[in-house]
Amino acid sequence: MPRAKKESESSSSDSGPEDRGPPPSKKSKAGSSTSGEDANPNGPWTIENLRQVRINEFKGRKMVDIREFYEKNGEILPGKKGISLHIHQWKKLLELAPEINKALGE
Repeated sequence: MPRAKKESESSSSDSGPEDRGPPPSKKSKAGSSTSGEDANPNGPWTIENLRQVRINEFKGRKMVDIREFYEKNGEILPGKKGISLHIHQWKKLLELAPEINKALGE
C-alpha cells in the first residue's frame, strides 16, 4: 500500500520560509553596504536585501555561494534558493561577464 504523503512532501516549491512573507525589517544583520570602508573584505556581500554572496568551504574546497537568506528568531539563515560555485566556475563566470553584459545591452 502506498505511503501517505506528509504535508511537507506535497509541496512542489523549492523555496524556504522566505516565500511566506518578507522578513521583519526591525533589525537586519545583513547590512546594506555593498562596498566601502566598513565592509568586511571576506564577505558577506549584500546584493539586495537578504540576497548575499559569501565564501564558504565544503569538503575542504572554497566556494562562492550566491544565496537568498531569511531571518528567523533574529538569526540570518541560508535559504534553499541559491547556487554555490567552485572557484574555477566563479572565474569562468567572471570571464563571461563582459559577453553577458554585451548581450544585455550594457
